[in-house]
Amino acid sequence: MMPYRNLRQAAFAAVAAGSHPVPPPKPWDKIDRMFGINVFGPESMRQSLDSATLTRLEQAAASGEPLDPDTAEAVAAALRDWALERGATHYAHVFYPLNGQTAEKHESIFAPGSDGRLIAAFNGRCLVSGEPDASSFPSGGLRTTFEARGISAWDPRCPPYLVDNPDDPNNVVLAIPSTFCSVAGDSLDEKTPLARSGRALSRQAERLLSLLGFPDEGPITIKVGAEQEYFLIDRQFLHARPDLAICGRTLMGARPPKGQEFEDQYFGAIPARVQAYMLDCERELWRLGIAAQTRHNEVAPSQYEFVPYFEQDHLASDHQHVVMQVLQRLAEQHGLACLLHEKPFAGINGSGKHINWSLHSNSRDLFRGGADPAGNLPFLVFVACVVRAVHLHAPLLRAVVASAGNDHRLGSHEAPPTIISIFLGEKIECLFEELASGSSSPQQTPYDDRNRTSPFALTGSRFEFRALGAPQAVSAPLTVLNTAFAESLDWFATRLEEALPRDATEADRELMARGIVGELYREHAAVVFNGDGYAAAWRAEARERGLPEITNSVDAFAAFEDPAQVEMFERFGVMSAREVQSRVEIHFDRYVKQIATEAAVCLAMGEQQVLPAAYRHQGELAQTAAAMKSIGLKPHIGQLNKATTLVRGMEDAIEDLRSAIEKRNGDDLTDLRAEALHARDVMLPAMLAVRQTADAIEAAVADDLWPLPVYREILFLK
Repeated sequence: MMPYRNLRQAAFAAVAAGSHPVPPPKPWDKIDRMFGINVFGPESMRQSLDSATLTRLEQAAASGEPLDPDTAEAVAAALRDWALERGATHYAHVFYPLNGQTAEKHESIFAPGSDGRLIAAFNGRCLVSGEPDASSFPSGGLRTTFEARGISAWDPRCPPYLVDNPDDPNNVVLAIPSTFCSVAGDSLDEKTPLARSGRALSRQAERLLSLLGFPDEGPITIKVGAEQEYFLIDRQFLHARPDLAICGRTLMGARPPKGQEFEDQYFGAIPARVQAYMLDCERELWRLGIAAQTRHNEVAPSQYEFVPYFEQDHLASDHQHVVMQVLQRLAEQHGLACLLHEKPFAGINGSGKHINWSLHSNSRDLFRGGADPAGNLPFLVFVACVVRAVHLHAPLLRAVVASAGNDHRLGSHEAPPTIISIFLGEKIECLFEELASGSSSPQQTPYDDRNRTSPFALTGSRFEFRALGAPQAVSAPLTVLNTAFAESLDWFATRLEEALPRDATEADRELMARGIVGELYREHAAVVFNGDGYAAAWRAEARERGLPEITNSVDAFAAFEDPAQVEMFERFGVMSAREVQSRVEIHFDRYVKQIATEAAVCLAMGEQQVLPAAYRHQGELAQTAAAMKSIGLKPHIGQLNKATTLVRGMEDAIEDLRSAIEKRNGDDLTDLRAEALHARDVMLPAMLAVRQTADAIEAAVADDLWPLPVYREILFLK
């Protein structure tokens, strides 16, 4: 029998004794031999495929058209040989359904031959398409449960790769990055709309550049770098906290004596145990062709950040899923738990994911002003179109990062506010104001700094969208960004086409374009804000500017149903009205289920852990008072009265939460929106009341009676 009163004491003892598992050091390979060795990338393809096959493959990747059967067979044969040489026994179409996770079904590479012996049966059909059971993935009404078929298809822009287990060299799977659609052709994933949005953006960008006098600037490349924040805690504490284990965040927990107020964690020395974990993660990611640019301590205790190098948007989207999987899987090998929730701990910073988004033609970074931004016409035009896109589609940008978890983080003086604005810096803002006013006298402006309080900021040659939550896939936000920007590029190109005479000179063309930039900026400058997004005064100023402040997900989701936004997605071929509506239903469903799960866990913890500890504490105080009275001493019952008040408060809070849960499970709530409103307006406040009372009990109860690992242990024991 365990010699501890509860799991907390056992976890604390194990961590304090340093009994966490430490994987043995792995042999070091030269980095040039390690990088990308598990990827069937361009180098492997050039070595394995003839030039004609390689050309057809590149054309299919660029156009989005399916591979012809002969090309598919040739690529499959080369891929099969490559994978078998490296020990692969199974393959899997890896796709990204609408639950924000990664999905895969392992199929054997081998099948019985005519003589009964196993043969390598992986062929072109296996490569280009699969048919996983799709009945249990969320579809938002695009299909019914009894419709089980879904079609996965290899995305030839993304090279296949091998997933191996360092502890078991016989367990190697060939992963084939894929899209996922219904039999009717509706997208059941986030990757398909992303590809469509990229093509729409590229078409409009090339069109506009040609009108500006740069006809040979294609193809257009969208590049993305996704910064990933996360917490690392000892795994022993995860097992002793039902809320962390099930919900990913603490539903109760009093603030520790020290939090992040000393600012001694940020960029500090990385603990040795954490650094060993980080290096293992980076080595595995290098093998998969994912390069880490930066690793460092973040602001909150036990919080860290991983920053990859920029790469094309479709690869960045796939690789973000891989990064999250590797971070969580290897943490377990190190006796750690990687927490990707937006707000695992109250009172300290939560975790986000920042998309760095840039656009490149074949000769220039379109968001880089260079030494003379005032004379860089493509830069002025393209940045102006971003300003217009953010202003017109701010509710949609807010909606695409909305979730029950992110509601705890956005607007909390640690992350971007819930008002979507854009930071350009004083220097660039001044240029646009001159164009808007018709001024020709350049003003002296200070050096531009970065603005970490802005949700959408121009930082050098890229824009940084800072409002994503840590566990969120980047594909949906990128889809919205690409589509909104494509719409603004289309608007600008159409205005320029209508205004330009047939015999326009190059000077006429530039003068007309600059005039449209000024007109655009006058109309949309309200969204540009370079100040402190955390300041209370900004909220009032934003209202005067007409900028919406959307403080919660239930209100945010409505942007997806705006007819103008639906029309935009349809016009650019990114999503049909049915596909957009399916996302709305899925967002509401996920929101309701997440809060319902948290409420159930909160209720169980309150009843099974917090109240029993409070009763024991109250009983010990009552026994002490009775013992003092029995020997003629007057007992001091202040603490007993306090404990009694807290117990009663906890009992009442638990009953209110139980009532809220029962109402949600009843027949009064007729649709998902009603359930979401109930979750937001009734269940969340009831959970907060339980938390506040539980935290007060934690602060008052005898330490040896408290059953849950506390913040000072979880966050500060490395």
